[in-house]
Amino acid sequence: MLGPVELWVAGRPVDLGPAKRRTVLAALLADAGGWVAAETLIDRVWGEDPPAQVRSTLYAHVARIRRVLVDSAPHLRGADDDTAAAASLVRGPGGYRLDVSRDLVDVHRFRGLVGRARGAGGSDAGRVATLREAMGLWRGEPLAGLPGAWAARTRETWLHQRIDAVLAWADAELRLGGQVVVVDTLSVLVAEHPLVEPLAVALMRALHAAGRAPEALACYTALRKRLADELGTTPGAEARREHRAVLSGGAGTAPPPSRPSSRVGVIPAQLPMEATGFTGREEELTHLDKVVAADRATAVVISAVSGTAGVGKTALAVRWAHRARDRFPDGQLYVNLRGYDPDRPMTAAEALVRFLTALGVAGQDVPLEEDDRAARYRTEVAGRRMLIVLDNAATVEQVRPLLPGTGSCAVLVTSRDSLAGLVAREGAHRLDLDLLPVDAARTLLRRLVGPRAEAEPDAVDALAAQCARLPLALRVAAELAVARPGTPLADLVDELADQQRRLDLLGADGDPRTAVAAVFSWSLRQLPADAAHAFRLLGLHPGPDVDAYAAAALTDTGPADARRTLDVLARAHLIQRTDTARYGMHDLLRAYATRLATAEETPGARETALDRLFDHCLATAAAAMDCLHPAEAHLRPAAPETVTPVPDLSDPDAARAWLDTERPGLTAMSAHTATRGRPTHAIRLSSTLYRHLVSGQHTDGLTIHGHARDAAREIGDPVGEARALIGLGIAYWQLARHEPARRHLQQALTLFRQADDVTGQARALVNLGLVDERLGRFLSAVEYLEQALVLYRRMDDRLGEATALKDLASVESQLGRYDQSADHLRQSLSLLRRTSNRYLEAHALSDLGAVEVRLDQLDSAAGHQQQALTLLREVGDRYGEAGALHGLGLVHTRRGRHPDATECHRQALTLYRENGDRDGEARALNGLGEAARAAGRPTDALTHHTEALTIAEDIGSPAQQARAHSGLAAAHHSPTLTAHHYHRALTLYTQLGMPEADTIRTNLADLTGTSSF
Repeated sequence: MLGPVELWVAGRPVDLGPAKRRTVLAALLADAGGWVAAETLIDRVWGEDPPAQVRSTLYAHVARIRRVLVDSAPHLRGADDDTAAAASLVRGPGGYRLDVSRDLVDVHRFRGLVGRARGAGGSDAGRVATLREAMGLWRGEPLAGLPGAWAARTRETWLHQRIDAVLAWADAELRLGGQVVVVDTLSVLVAEHPLVEPLAVALMRALHAAGRAPEALACYTALRKRLADELGTTPGAEARREHRAVLSGGAGTAPPPSRPSSRVGVIPAQLPMEATGFTGREEELTHLDKVVAADRATAVVISAVSGTAGVGKTALAVRWAHRARDRFPDGQLYVNLRGYDPDRPMTAAEALVRFLTALGVAGQDVPLEEDDRAARYRTEVAGRRMLIVLDNAATVEQVRPLLPGTGSCAVLVTSRDSLAGLVAREGAHRLDLDLLPVDAARTLLRRLVGPRAEAEPDAVDALAAQCARLPLALRVAAELAVARPGTPLADLVDELADQQRRLDLLGADGDPRTAVAAVFSWSLRQLPADAAHAFRLLGLHPGPDVDAYAAAALTDTGPADARRTLDVLARAHLIQRTDTARYGMHDLLRAYATRLATAEETPGARETALDRLFDHCLATAAAAMDCLHPAEAHLRPAAPETVTPVPDLSDPDAARAWLDTERPGLTAMSAHTATRGRPTHAIRLSSTLYRHLVSGQHTDGLTIHGHARDAAREIGDPVGEARALIGLGIAYWQLARHEPARRHLQQALTLFRQADDVTGQARALVNLGLVDERLGRFLSAVEYLEQALVLYRRMDDRLGEATALKDLASVESQLGRYDQSADHLRQSLSLLRRTSNRYLEAHALSDLGAVEVRLDQLDSAAGHQQQALTLLREVGDRYGEAGALHGLGLVHTRRGRHPDATECHRQALTLYRENGDRDGEARALNGLGEAARAAGRPTDALTHHTEALTIAEDIGSPAQQARAHSGLAAAHHSPTLTAHHYHRALTLYTQLGMPEADTIRTNLADLTGTSSF
C-alpha cells in the first residue's frame, strides 16, 4: 500500500488487472475491516462523473477481486511475512467489507508502528527502531498509477503521515547522535518536498548539530526564498528560532526530549460554553470517543455531525469537545462558519485568519491568498495534538482548506449537509444526528420547565412531540411555559396544536423544521407586538450581533426601549447574549426572522430600516473617528443625519472600544452595502475608517477598502475608487507587501490625475514616497515627496504640506542630510500646531528627536521624544508610541543609560508586534542589540541583531538589514564573521547612499589593516 497497490501471494505479486480495479481494492483496503458503501466506492474510483453503467462495472470489479482472494486464501502472505492469513470480501446492508488482518496491509502496519512509537514512555533507541521499521514500509509513491481525486488526496494524506513519522524519527535519532544519517535522509526529502517547512527546519537542526553551520544557513536561505516565491509568505517561528541559533555561532544541539505536548507556544482554548441542561446523546458521544480513540493518532479524522436544523449538532459537538479537551494538550480551535446564514457565510479564508491569529501568527505574517493561508495553517498545526471544531459548515469547499495536513489533530465538523465529499475523499466518519429520543426529550423539558412538568406527564409528552423532539424548539417552548407559570401545560399544548394546524394548512410537508417554525411562531404570538416586530427586523442585520443602539436604529426606537426588547427576546430564547451588551441569533432563527420580515414587512419598510441601520453605523463610526482624530475631520465624508441616537463616544477609550467591537459588523456592512444596492455606503465607510484601519487592522482594511473600490467602479466614481486604492496601498505597505502597495498607489495616482483631483494626487505621491523609502529607494522617495509638497503648497493645504515636509525629512535623515531634515521638521511642526493636528505633531516631534540624535543634540532629542510619547499616548496612537519609545531608547544608549535603553526598546518591540509592523519590529530588535552591545552583553546583541536581520530580509528592508549586519559585526568575536558582516553592511549602505557606509569602511580598514575598501 505504501507504494503501488499490490497483492502478494506466497511471496509473489498477483496481477490485479486494470487501474480501476486496483483503485477499488485500494478503496476497500483503506477501510479494511469496515463497511464501505457502494456510493462511496463509486465516488472514490470514478469521481463526480461516473459512467452510466457504473454499478455493473463496480460489481464486475468486486467479483474479480473476490475471486482472486478466494483463490489466494490458502496462501495469502505479506510481502515480508511467512504467516498465512485469510481474506474475504463480503457484501451486506452497509455496502462492502474487506475482512483481512491489518498486519497484512502496509498502511495499517505503518500507522500501528507510528502509534506505538508515539506512546508514552520508552527510550529513544526503541523509538528509533520502531520508526525505522515504519519508514521501511515505504516503497515509492503510495497508490502509484491510480487515477482520480480520491487517490490523489489519500496519497497526499499518507505522505503527510510519512513526513510526521520521519520528523519524529529525526528528533529521536539526533538525541542519539545520529546526525549523519539524519542529514542524508532529510536532504532527499527536502528536495522532494521543498515547501514542507518542518522538514527544512529538521535538516537545519541536523546540519547545525553536525557542525555544518554554513550549510544550515544556506538551507534557511533557500527555504525563505521558496516560501516567498511560491507562497508569498515567510518562514514560521520554529524556522526563525533555528536560524537564530545557527547565526549566534553556538554549537549545534540535539532536539529536546520528546514530551506529551509536541510544541511549546500559544495554546488556544476557543470552545464556547456548553448548552445548559444538555440531555441524552450518550450513544453519539460514545461513538465520537471510539472514532477518535481509534484513528486520531494516525489519520486526519473528520466526524461530520449532520442533521436537520435545530437538532442539536452544535450542542453535541461542544459537549463532546469539552469532555475530550484533555486529550488535546496543544489546544482547541473553534469557528462558527455561519454556513446557513442567509446573508454572509464565513469564507474559509476568513476562518484561516482567525485560526492563524489564535495560533500566535502575527497579523503581518498572515498570507493574503487562501491557499497560502491554508499552507501556513497546516504548518502551524503540524505535529500538534489539537481539536478543531468547524461549526455550521455548508459545503465541503468551505471545510477543506481548514483541514490539517497531519494526523495529530482531530477535526469535528457540524453541518446540515451530509458532506459526502469529506466521507468519500478524506475518509471522514459520518455521524447522522437524529431527533432526540423520546425519553431524552421528556427529560430536557422536565429540567427546563421544573416541577410543573412532573405533575403533567401527558402534557410533557405531547409538547415533546409537537416540538418534533428538536432541542432548539424544546428550549423555546420550555421558556414560554416558564414565562406563563399560571397556565397549565395542557393549555399550552392546545395553543401550539392550533398554531401547527394553521401552518399545516399553508403546505407543511412533514419536515421537522415545520415544527420549529410552529414553535417559533407560537412563541412570537405571546410576545408584545414591538418585540415581534424587532425580531423580524433583526434578521436583516448583516453582522454577527447587535447592541441596543443598532437595534434602536433598526426598529426606530430609543436605546432604552431597544434594550428592553432585546431582553424580552433573549428570555424567549429567540436571541442569545454574546456578551453583556450584545446579542446574536441562531442561524435557523435568523433565517426564520428574515423570512418573516420578507412576508410581513413591506419592501419600503425593510429598506428604510436598513437605511437607518447603515446611517447609524456610519454616523457612529464618524463620531468615533472625530474623537480620535479631530484635525482630520475635513478629510472624511460628512456623517449622515440619524433619527436615533448614537452612543457617547467623546472619550477616546470608548471610541476605540466601539470601533474594535463593531469591526466584524462594519466589515459585514461593507460587503452587504457594496453588493446589495448601497455602494455609496461602502465607499463612505472606507473613507471614514481609513485612519483607524491603518492602525493595525490590515486584513479588515483590505476587505473594507476592496469593497469600496469595487462599489466605486460599479457606479463610475473614479475619485471614490482612487481613495479606496490609497487605503489598499497603505494596508499592503504595512503588511510589507511592497509591490502590490506600489501598484495600487500608482493606480490611485492615475485616477486622481484623470479626475484633476490635486489633493488626491498629492496623497498618492506621499504614500508612494513611503513605499520607496521602505525599499531603500531614497532618491525616488525624495522625488515623490517633493512633487507632493509642490501640490500641497499650490493649494495652500497646510496639513498636507506639513505631512509632506515630515515624510521628506525622514528620507533626508537617512541620506545624511541632517540639518536639512531638522529644518523641514521644524517647518512641519509649525504648520501642524496651527492646524491643531496633535496626532501628526507627535510624529514630527519623534522624527525631530531622531535627527537630533544624529546631530549629537541629546538633551533636545530626549525632550522631543518625551513630548512625542506623551502626546501619542493621549491620542491613543500605539504605532507612533512604539516609534517614540524606539527613539528614546537610542538616546539612552548614546547617554550610556543601558537599562533605560533596553526597557524602551522592549516596550517598542511589544507595541510593534501588536500593531503588526514588521519593519518596526526589526528596528526595535536592532535597538535592543545596540543597547546590549553597549552594555557589554555581546551574546544578547547577537540574538537581537540576528532576529532583526531575519525579519528585514523577509520584508525586503535593506536599511534594517544593513543595521543588523553592522551590529552583528561589532558583537561577534570571530574575525571571519565580523569581516563577513561588515562587508554585507558596507555593500548595503553604499547601495542606499547612506552615510553609515563611511563608518563601516573605516571599521573594515581597522580590522584588516588595509584601506582598500
